[in-house]
Amino acid sequence: MRKSKQVIIVRKDLRNTKGEKIRTGKIVSQGCHSAVKAIFDQFSSTPNFKYITSKGKEGEIIMTLHIPGESALNSWLTDDMFTKITVAVNSEAELLEVYNKAKEKGLPCSLITDAGLTEFGGVPTLTTACIGPAWDDEVDEITKKLQLL
Repeated sequence: MRKSKQVIIVRKDLRNTKGEKIRTGKIVSQGCHSAVKAIFDQFSSTPNFKYITSKGKEGEIIMTLHIPGESALNSWLTDDMFTKITVAVNSEAELLEVYNKAKEKGLPCSLITDAGLTEFGGVPTLTTACIGPAWDDEVDEITKKLQLL
């Protein structure tokens, strides 16, 4: 049985305006942004994935999702493990290289640019990327040589 996973890629070289390592909470938030974005982007970019949004009587948003049973996302959501692995790269160039490889292979992926409001002195900064949920073998082809964070 094929397994699926999500891999979050974090830049280790990030520093704030004082030259200090950025806060752990900040990088965790950036990784979370990339993980969620990689999932939601599938619904707008993949013809087999559909979602319908409507407003309920109390102002709530009602969303109905159709996720094909044979998809890596379905496997990831239903195996109750939500496998996530966090790896590191040493630079913006490496982050872009990994992201672009995933994009070229057609894997679900995301790239996050922090607005720079708290850590980076107002400078928008690429911080994290995410690949998947996708099949293990497809993700490993791109990420297997990266160091665990």
